[in-house]
Amino acid sequence: MSSTHGARARARIEVTAAIKEEARRQLADEGAAKLSLRAVARELGMASSAIYRYFPNRDDLLTALIIDAYDSIGEAAEAARDAAADAGPIERWTTVCERLRGWALEHPHEYALIYGTPVPGYTAPATTVPPAARGAMVAIGILRDAHQGLGLARPVLPDELRPEAVRMAATVAPDLPPEVVATMLATWAQLFGLIGFEVFGQFNRVVEDRDIFFRHAVRQLAHTVGLVYPQQGPAAGRAGSAARPAARPS
Repeated sequence: MSSTHGARARARIEVTAAIKEEARRQLADEGAAKLSLRAVARELGMASSAIYRYFPNRDDLLTALIIDAYDSIGEAAEAARDAAADAGPIERWTTVCERLRGWALEHPHEYALIYGTPVPGYTAPATTVPPAARGAMVAIGILRDAHQGLGLARPVLPDELRPEAVRMAATVAPDLPPEVVATMLATWAQLFGLIGFEVFGQFNRVVEDRDIFFRHAVRQLAHTVGLVYPQQGPAAGRAGSAARPAARPS
């Protein structure tokens, strides 16, 4: 009996994967707004009624695709962070940003699904929030490590923004200064603006050497958010202590 249940579970996983793969193909061809369960079923040779046993409606299928996309780009960010674990904070930041860009260029239609125009009539449920936060948590982790090590320069914060910055910090990263959290959220939006401009063609006939342009831009963003120490790795952090400012920002 258990082997029968196992076979059914494997079959369900395989069919679910096939449905999502066909749905991604349709995203590329037609866009998310035209995604149709009936069309997916037809392409897979399934009865229309059968597909509803896997995804009760279009929004459930969209949600599954959105979660997969967020998890995929989040995994890419985490892998980049781990690959640069021995580098200094600016280089780790740059490596992660470049991998996010690479993922977007490799998966433009999935990128458009999660960072492009909202799908008419669709409201993302709360289950999409943890996957959506994975990339940002990587960036926050880099800032946290820098804050606990060589330190972060605190960006200037207007007085009228401070209450909101304090609120955001308490929600997002209570162990970081409110100035850093507020600036990081703005910087994160600017990062995806850069990536989106490239993915959606706004840089065409404007930016030619996009690799160099992007690297320069994200390093500027690193300085904006308070990553001002270029030393590489923990040993360099100790060796560079003599070169720190007399009043180290924290």
